[in-house]
Amino acid sequence: MRPLPLSVTNYAHETLRHLVALPSVSAEGRALGETADAVRVLLEELGLKVELHPTAGAPVIYAEGGEGDKTLLFYNHYDVQPADPLELWHSDPFTLTEREGKLYGRGASDDKGELTSRLAALKWFQQEHGRIPFKVKFCIEGEEEVGSPHLEHYVEEHQDLLKADAVIWEAGGVDIADRPQVYCGLKGIVGLELRVKTAGYDLHSSYGAVVQNPLYRLSRAIASLRDDEGKVLVKGFSDKVRALTELEEETLGRIPDESPQLGKTFGVDKFMGGVSGKAFYQKLLAQPCININGIHGGYGGPGSKTVLPAEAFAKLDIRLVPDQEPQEILELMRAHLKEHGFDDVELVVAKFGERPARSSLASPWVQQAIEACREVYDQEPVVWPNFAGSGPMHPFTNVLGAPVVGLGVGYPGSKIHSPDEHIRIQDFELGIAVVKRAMEKFAGL
Repeated sequence: MRPLPLSVTNYAHETLRHLVALPSVSAEGRALGETADAVRVLLEELGLKVELHPTAGAPVIYAEGGEGDKTLLFYNHYDVQPADPLELWHSDPFTLTEREGKLYGRGASDDKGELTSRLAALKWFQQEHGRIPFKVKFCIEGEEEVGSPHLEHYVEEHQDLLKADAVIWEAGGVDIADRPQVYCGLKGIVGLELRVKTAGYDLHSSYGAVVQNPLYRLSRAIASLRDDEGKVLVKGFSDKVRALTELEEETLGRIPDESPQLGKTFGVDKFMGGVSGKAFYQKLLAQPCININGIHGGYGGPGSKTVLPAEAFAKLDIRLVPDQEPQEILELMRAHLKEHGFDDVELVVAKFGERPARSSLASPWVQQAIEACREVYDQEPVVWPNFAGSGPMHPFTNVLGAPVVGLGVGYPGSKIHSPDEHIRIQDFELGIAVVKRAMEKFAGL
């Protein structure tokens, strides 16, 4: 990789320091307006025209600049997770701190480090080429860490304004072996609760002989949803799952198999179904799943309490793949419970969630991003048709109709959402360089 100019390096470090100092915690509604205004100033300093668009929550920052027939759109967010527990940080979470080649701070990776890498890449591009020979746009929201509740409506309402030929997504980076990663989609998600109540109040456990236990009913209902290998048993659940293309199948087969290392890291002796290699990634990325986050009810304290609980509930999340629709999945879940005699189990939507998204790997933009990684990192990138996690990508792929790629500055040890969140300086600089090179390829330079 060609070294970053000193002016770009200094700009990147100072910009990240400035942004990390702003405690824009969306879960707490902290400093969102102040941070949006700070990002507005940074974009204006790069010569872009910027507007702050109000939503029912935090404002969305829209910016545009450049000129040409093609348009590249950046999606990022300026909000961060809470810093708690503070006692587990080794430095102030809202003061960017350098230690041993790493930059620590809340948002240093997710997503202020990523946003800064885009700004620095654009600054470097302008320094080297003088002008931007394509239209560039930014869509930067302030509610990603609370589920982006207003973004889909925003994109639908402003789709003419946001229209683009290609999108760079908010994050990315390298894998365990420091290979660059390019991902082109995300799973969808629905969050729900199952609730059962069998009495007006907790009873003496002796009544368990004649009064139904809600934990028993709840556990029976949950057990009916999937088999021991994770296959979902809800009728019609997988009917809309889009078959992988031949290229997607080939790409899954080329992902380096890190399942053994992941098993050791997770403390897992064997993955469900005994999968490894391509089968592991096919199950992880291309198949939907139902996960139980927690089951609650009765007594869980020290010692014994002979009680028959009156109610119980469980929290679940469902990860979706193209072309599953959240609302249809919820209806199928309700029908399943009724059909299997669980009329007493109430289904409550906790989070309507996000639709799945996957871009075509054959898209010229996807191939340009892959080639940019290959050149900057001087090795073959790992390409993921989609990641196993979720995010608000669907409006960009399906409403705007633009191919999306994720590129970034993180690595598996970045501790995003955790104390001591950080990035490695080497990844920061490589991430800036790859975004600049991707822009050059997009421009035909």
